[in-house]
Amino acid sequence: MNLAVRRPRRLKPLFAVLALSAAAATAAVDCESGDICFWTGANFTGQKCSWDAADPDWQGGSVRCSWAATTNVKSVWNAGTSSSTGVAYYRGANYDDRIGCTRQQHGGSLAGTYKVRSHKWISGSCG
Repeated sequence: MNLAVRRPRRLKPLFAVLALSAAAATAAVDCESGDICFWTGANFTGQKCSWDAADPDWQGGSVRCSWAATTNVKSVWNAGTSSSTGVAYYRGANYDDRIGCTRQQHGGSLAGTYKVRSHKWISGSCG
């Protein structure tokens, strides 16, 4: 009788697979280090506007977002590297009517889509 010994397959630990997936997703986001980026489409698609500083008025500030007055923001990525913990964004100019916040090195498609008019880096919780 000939018995063959079969070795079990080695599976990658789940945390390694998840870490690789997260790293791949982060690498796929086209947002320069230190910037906050907003897109017109889900999953970082469509037109993009990005800043490396706060902007009290996307339509009249030093950096203008051409589509902001007529098109909703549908995804965001915070590639911030400063001591601030997140970026809060607002419907109105001059940081009026906060509608969301995204922590550093986080982002994604937004559940509710809004026209955004201003944003600023904040310290403290995004919650």
